[in-house]
This record gives sequence, structure tokens and C-alpha cells, in this order.
Amino acid sequence: MDLAFSDDDLAFRDEVRVFVKDNLPADIAESVRQGRAIDKPDIQRWQRILFDQGWAAPGWPVEYGGTGWDATKRYIFDEAMSEFDTPETVPFGLLMVGPLIYTFGTDAQKERFLPKILNGEEWWCQGYSEPGAGSDLASLQTKAVLDGDHYVVNGTKTWNSSAHIADWTFTLVRTSSEGKQQEGISFLLIDMKTPGIDPNPIVSIDGGHHFNMTYYTDVQVPVENRIGEENKGWTYAKYLLGHERQSISEVGLSKQRLRRLKSIAGEERSDGESLMDDKSFAKKVAEAEVLLTSHEYLNLRFLAEEAAGRPIGAEVSLLKIRGTEIRQQLTELTIEALGYYAAPFELEQLTDGWNEPSIGPEYAAAQMPQYLFSRAATIYGGSNEIQRNIIAKMVLGL
Repeated sequence: MDLAFSDDDLAFRDEVRVFVKDNLPADIAESVRQGRAIDKPDIQRWQRILFDQGWAAPGWPVEYGGTGWDATKRYIFDEAMSEFDTPETVPFGLLMVGPLIYTFGTDAQKERFLPKILNGEEWWCQGYSEPGAGSDLASLQTKAVLDGDHYVVNGTKTWNSSAHIADWTFTLVRTSSEGKQQEGISFLLIDMKTPGIDPNPIVSIDGGHHFNMTYYTDVQVPVENRIGEENKGWTYAKYLLGHERQSISEVGLSKQRLRRLKSIAGEERSDGESLMDDKSFAKKVAEAEVLLTSHEYLNLRFLAEEAAGRPIGAEVSLLKIRGTEIRQQLTELTIEALGYYAAPFELEQLTDGWNEPSIGPEYAAAQMPQYLFSRAATIYGGSNEIQRNIIAKMVLGL
């Protein structure tokens, strides 16, 4: 696509930069800069600031509260946001279930859910994977039995990011065992405060509580909270997975990490010189930057296709594969740059209450947890092995 910006585009870029500089709360920016955990209230606070500006959902149509921006303005916005220490967008509401609701939901569902997704008031999580149905999602067994005007849901979901702090979950359930596995799945929106929902923590290798094993016992869900037709949930799930895999491309976040890597490598020394003056290490950084640039242009191509009304197909898996691999590569290089200082870390260092001196430079504390957590990136959202199978079958016809 043509990336020659018009005068209007350049003025818009300046507007976004000035807005973020003037409105991003200093405490949130500092937490992001230091790699500290960003709590739900802080992310909601920043989302509300964007909402009040009318910029809460760059990819949404105007009629549903979005900006209606074309691909160029969306790119400029993401690029400008990545220049500052803004919090990472939580994808489940804005990038995933929101577009699903305004595309397939009823008018009542749009009116009930979209405003509170936009302003950040309600927090969402995803109920897809199960202990026996991860990448083979169609084999899920959580059942929903129709009883009058409610479904009664029983089963177990796993790897539920943020389920312990979420207000709502969008969940795939089995409503029929007849025919192909994909033909008996329905898509429900479930209030996490409903009796019978029990999220249990799964502590990941970085020591954090991001994931949950969630048990559903006789959970009653109103029929009006079903998206679309009964037993057609697989169609809606595939649509949503396309949005998820595009959001996992993480171009802006990787740009932030690349700048942080260069900054750290500029501070760390090798034989008395900056690591960035070490030709071997500088070559590794340059190779990662080339991959990120090519990945960014691929992402732009998909944005342009979407803006032109041409739906993105299975090739979106390319974004998921490359984006997560680049994320891992950048965290690996950061750990390499820090050397011994990357090894010691205490999770308490990443909280506001920590008042002990840092072991080594202050910027080192957050890097090992980020490296460890990034190991999951090539698994969640559908493992990269599965994504390659999808490309082989659906794109290459193998």
C-alpha cells in the first residue's frame, strides 16, 4: 500500500502525539516504563480518557461508537501510541467480542454491551480452551442444556486470562452432540457474577496470576445472551479468532520492546564499549528490526484489505506466527544484553509497594518475567504449529 502521508495525515499524527503527551497519566506511564504490573483500574482509567476523546475503538465503525478511521489513520494512531509508554490494549472486549457483537448480535445486545466495552466499564475474558480441548477446540465438552428461557452450563474452561477480575466472559458451549463436532457449538455471553462460576488461579512460569481454570456448575445463562443461532457458534468463533490472531501480531508493543532493547544495550557494556557498538550483538538487533519492519508491512496490508471491504481469511495466521516469534526474539535479546543482571528477580519489585534497592540497574527487574511469560505467546490464540497447518490447508491447498 502507498504510505506517502498527506498533510492531513501528518496533522493527525501531530494531534495524536500531543494528546497522548498531555493526557497519559504520569503514574501509568512510569509503571509501563518500569515493567510494573498495570492493574485493572489503571487500564480502565486510560481507556476512559481515550473514550472521552472519541478514540476508544480505532477499528470500530462510527455507528457503534468507533472512529471510522481508514487503514492509514489507524496505522498512524497505533504508531504514535507506540512512541509513548501507553498500556497494552486488553484485547478481549475491544478487539474481539465487541466486533463480534456489532456484526452478529441483536440490537438489544449491541445496546447493552457495546457502550460499556467502549468506556472500559466492563472487563471481558474468553472461555474457549478446555483441559481436553486446546488447539483442537472443536472437541470441547462444556455443555449447555436449554431449560425454558435459560441454558444450564456445566463444564471446565482453562487458560482463561483475567477470569478472576473479569465482569463478563464470551464462551463456547456444546448444545448438541449430533453431526460433526463443529455443528453442535453455541456462543454465549455470561456474567461472571452468575452463581456456579469458580475461577481458580494458574500461576505461570513468570510467577504471575494471568490464567485460570474456571469451573461451571449449573450456571444459568439467559437465552437472550446467545450470539446468533443455536449450534452455529463455530461460525462466530472462527470470525473472532481472526480478530484475535490479528491483535496478537503486537506490532506496536514489539516496537516499544525494540526501543527498550536498544536503550538497554546502549547502557550495558562489553569490553568497555556499549553493547550496541558490539558488531555481533548489533547484527542480532538489526535482524530483529528487519523482521519487525516486514511484519509491520504485512499487518498494514491486511488492514488495507479489511478497509477495502475484503475480509481477511486464513492467511491472518501469518500475523500470529510472526508476531509472537518476534516478541520472543526481542525478549531473548534483552535477556542476553542484561547478562547476569537478568537472572535475579522478585515479583514484589514490580509492585508500587517495593522499597528495596534494585539488584543491578533498575530497568533489569521486569525483563526476566517478560521473557518467561513470552514463552506462552506461541501457544495461546492457537499454537503456531496449528497456525502452520491452517496456512498449509486453507491458503496453500496442501
